[in-house]
Amino acid sequence: MPRAILCVLDSFGIGGAADAEAFGDAGADTLGHIAARCAAGEGDKDGLRSGPLNVPNMDRLGLGAAGRLSTGKDVPGLDFDGEPEGLWGYAAEVSNGKDTPSGHWEIAGVPVRFDWGYFPETIPTFPEELIAKISKKAGLNGILGDKHASGTVIIAELGEEHIRTGKPIFYTSADSVIQIAAHEEHYGLEKLYELCEIAREFADPYNIGRVIARPFVGETSDTFQRTANRRDYSVLPPEPTLLDRLTEAGRTVYGVGKISDIFAHQGVARVLKGAGNDQLFDKTLEAMDQAADGDLIFANFIDFDSLYGHRRDVPGYAAALEHFDRRLPEMIARMKDGDLLILTADHGCDPTWRGTDHTREHVPVIATGPGLEGRSVGGRKTYADIGESIADHLGIAVGPNGTSFL
Repeated sequence: MPRAILCVLDSFGIGGAADAEAFGDAGADTLGHIAARCAAGEGDKDGLRSGPLNVPNMDRLGLGAAGRLSTGKDVPGLDFDGEPEGLWGYAAEVSNGKDTPSGHWEIAGVPVRFDWGYFPETIPTFPEELIAKISKKAGLNGILGDKHASGTVIIAELGEEHIRTGKPIFYTSADSVIQIAAHEEHYGLEKLYELCEIAREFADPYNIGRVIARPFVGETSDTFQRTANRRDYSVLPPEPTLLDRLTEAGRTVYGVGKISDIFAHQGVARVLKGAGNDQLFDKTLEAMDQAADGDLIFANFIDFDSLYGHRRDVPGYAAALEHFDRRLPEMIARMKDGDLLILTADHGCDPTWRGTDHTREHVPVIATGPGLEGRSVGGRKTYADIGESIADHLGIAVGPNGTSFL
């Protein structure tokens, strides 16, 4: 029985979404704009990288071809000559948002048809009664922040006051989210988790997708750093996902990175955490060594989004893509006969775009495996086709929201 390895390069969109204008993202293209900047010399950074975007392994499998199919434009630097060796194409999102849960749930066969709740770009951003309820149950003597912000920026801004006063830092973004930052030692990691559980309880009536614990360490604004002990408190998907269906069929689902958190810890039997893409890559290889026939390894590579997309860091994003591409042969070498590897994304986060939020884009669908012949899978109408192709590959029934491309 074959296995499947599903890698989400978090935020690695490839442009072209027909409904992007409705999200204020008409023209956004994470891959295309990074590649164009690099080709123009604007992706260079001393000691990091230089020159055109160089991802030959993904390009050979069909990334450049997928970018052309998505946008109708060549991707600078992605000029593999010949027929791509993998399955290649793109998928469009039908969920109502461009956020992490919507993207991952749709990949796993469950599009989000409802509207999430969001907080306005005002100060304060959170409803007074919501903060009052959380504060009363958690015994808080007040909060800091209470606005839309970048996580690293608000920690630098308010971290020292947080240590001095003991007040946690609350903030949000364009996503349906409450983020709570606190110092791992001065405030306490378990205390932060307990606070997030309380916030999750009171966020439910507002239809908020996630509450995220954002622990950090350091003593001054110059030395604060977020740690790998982030934890997401998500609501449950509205119907059984691919993960649930595999579990019911007796298969084991390995969640690498934040996957288990995104699915509210449902349907994931084994969790492997890591700090940053390199550790997450190592954990994916570890899962491949452990997984039995019929199992799924579902990995999220978060740095593309959190470190480079949101921070609008073109050189950093390009370097991260190139590093992942250099390591990709390690993953391919670990594959057994019958295994299927799929590379995709959950949304875009164009580092050349205005603001700091996700962008509505197509995502790449690149697949390979021993003996798999390259061909186009075209433009898929929903991310759910990815999950249902995995269902087909692993020998369980294909769900109602997607179609296998195998």
